[in-house]
Amino acid sequence: MMSHQFKSPHTNSDNNDLGQKSEPTVTTVFRSIADNINYLEDNFLKSQDLKNRRFVFNQKECIAFYFETLVDQDKLQQNFFLQLSEFTSKLNEANYPFRNLPNTTSFDEVTQKLLEGFSAIYIEGELRVFFIETAANFARSSSEPENERVIRGSHQGFVENLTINLNLIRHRIVDKNLYVEYITLGDRSNTKVALTYIKGLADESIVETALTRLKSISTDMVFSTEFLEEFIEDSTASPFPQMLNTERPDRVEANLMEGKIAILSDGSPTALLIPSTFFAFYQSPDDYNSRVYVGTFIRVIRLFSFVVAVTLPAIYIAVIGFHYGVMPQQLAITVKGSIDNIPYPPLIEAFIMELTIELIREAGIRLPSAIGTTISIVGGLVIGDAIVKAGLVSNTMIVVVAMTAIACYVVPSSEMSNAVRLLRFPMMFAASILGFVGIVFGLMALLIHLCKLESFGSPYFAPIAPFRWHGLKDAILRMPIFWNKNRHINRYSKRMKKSSTSREPYPNDKS
Repeated sequence: MMSHQFKSPHTNSDNNDLGQKSEPTVTTVFRSIADNINYLEDNFLKSQDLKNRRFVFNQKECIAFYFETLVDQDKLQQNFFLQLSEFTSKLNEANYPFRNLPNTTSFDEVTQKLLEGFSAIYIEGELRVFFIETAANFARSSSEPENERVIRGSHQGFVENLTINLNLIRHRIVDKNLYVEYITLGDRSNTKVALTYIKGLADESIVETALTRLKSISTDMVFSTEFLEEFIEDSTASPFPQMLNTERPDRVEANLMEGKIAILSDGSPTALLIPSTFFAFYQSPDDYNSRVYVGTFIRVIRLFSFVVAVTLPAIYIAVIGFHYGVMPQQLAITVKGSIDNIPYPPLIEAFIMELTIELIREAGIRLPSAIGTTISIVGGLVIGDAIVKAGLVSNTMIVVVAMTAIACYVVPSSEMSNAVRLLRFPMMFAASILGFVGIVFGLMALLIHLCKLESFGSPYFAPIAPFRWHGLKDAILRMPIFWNKNRHINRYSKRMKKSSTSREPYPNDKS
């Protein structure tokens, strides 16, 4: 087919003899079917999944364009062609089939609609293109996220379809103030991103900040919300995640009701919740689905696991290398007997075991699930036993590394778990140089960093820094729900007072 030059009176261009920047050229639809076919085929580089289907209606030649990889052809047949045959026998102005269809005269809009899964209908002699919604839906079922399982509560999770995810949220929050704003990002991927919040609860300044950061992104493609995270977070250099990632609709619902903002992306089952605090990563929906004392105990255990995961290998190195006298005599004799034959210092011993654990963990993730679990258990047992018998590490080091690994995996958020796994390495270096003094300096630097860190202008370490006593009720402790009369005391919630978190005492209620 010969190349076709499209210079039509319907092409609007602004020729400026003074060399000023001209406005973008807008190409409108041609009257000839042949011209339209040539233009679309050239526009899509003659891609072989762009199909057309010719038919005759009202004694005029017509053609339907669509991408067979995006369109449900049964839907096209049922919703258009079968109905079209019924109109043909009794055609008049009242039942003209194209009368209520969306249409355009711009080829730019035709291009966009075709890429969204619409079918474009052109009639010979018309200067308009009509659209039919025929997009295929291949979304998977909404099942519970593998990395956010709970014992009690909802077992529903997001999928890779943005419309379905927003539907799950709207079914949970039936409120006219729930607002969704769409943004298209990626110069080539044209990924649809949704910013969701409840007007009247979310802080408008944080909403504006989020919108400004999203709209300032300039990139060819946006894969997912995780891809967006690096563009819009406050401090990329920090090891701590500043936005909470979740695939659970119930968690998004709870955070929206607290005045936070959710960012969702088409093609990703993960929602970003902003702003977030350090303690939000140690909370789980299970906390609120269990008894108050149980929820508080488990939450405190999680927070204690952070200290264990960061400091335990460093404490071992400091004790063995500098402060042997802090151990009881019997324990010191046992530990000394296990490390006498180790040919290198405690730092190297710790590094060997920590890196071995990381290798086993990574292998367990990458292998198929049926094999991965077996490899993780058998590999840990066999390698641990063999490495002790070979005299490369001590028995005490095996115990320390095992407890550290367990403490890392207690965190409900995988992003925070990854941060904790990294932090123990610089802490081990500090302990190998200065002992307990090095650990103290390392913890001081970590605490200063947490106090300075912000998430969209909100203090990341709240309610510890700045300290607010009442904020501890839900950030660290799991208090009865009806005691939480205020939203989290922070800058991200516009309305602090809740309206339904108190109750009158029941008869014989002594609480």
